[in-house]
Amino acid sequence: MTTEDGLHSANQNHVDADAASIIEAALVHVPFDGWSQEALNAGAADAGYAADDVARLFPGGAVDAIVIHSAMADAAMAAAFEAMTDKPERVHLMIRAMVLIRLEQATPHKEAVRRGLTMLAVPNNALSSARALYATVDTIWRAAGQRDTDISFYTKRATLAAVYSATLLAWIADTSGDPAAIEGFLDRRLRDVSQIPKATAPLRSVVSTGQRLAEGMFQVVGRVRR
Repeated sequence: MTTEDGLHSANQNHVDADAASIIEAALVHVPFDGWSQEALNAGAADAGYAADDVARLFPGGAVDAIVIHSAMADAAMAAAFEAMTDKPERVHLMIRAMVLIRLEQATPHKEAVRRGLTMLAVPNNALSSARALYATVDTIWRAAGQRDTDISFYTKRATLAAVYSATLLAWIADTSGDPAAIEGFLDRRLRDVSQIPKATAPLRSVVSTGQRLAEGMFQVVGRVRR
């Protein structure tokens, strides 16, 4: 299977239940100890696991835990969106709903998210960072019913990666506690996304830069998946 084929057909990886239990328990320790071996060991002890279990479930240490925590958040976001009784019909409004759901769900652990982003920003963790970002934007687009594999596959994910990343950083930096501030920021970013379904051949030259950026990110992810 090629990298491209793998990306087009990729489903979200299932999170190991034991790993999820340890991460959930460790979240109360992360604001004090960061995403560290100490936090994971403390979470494991709280959840009834041993240090050997931490080594087995998180061979890459805290970075593995951050990526798995992001996957857990992806799954929770998609499940909450699917449970909505009055889903929006337009794609960009579906995306808006999912991003806001994810941020709302993350609010109790905002400091853990902030510390995770800080760790993923380290150059040595670029592969893990790309992997987590790809998984999130792919989850959102698939939940919105966008499963096409043409040129727009790259364009949509590149654009949403920029929108989501910017909104997440704005949410981290926001101290107002006013949801309307982040909603307004997201709405301004989503103006670009709302144009993607309208992109046709005459517009492909306009989105080629976004496509190249996405291909670069997905090649990184492809190497991780192998």
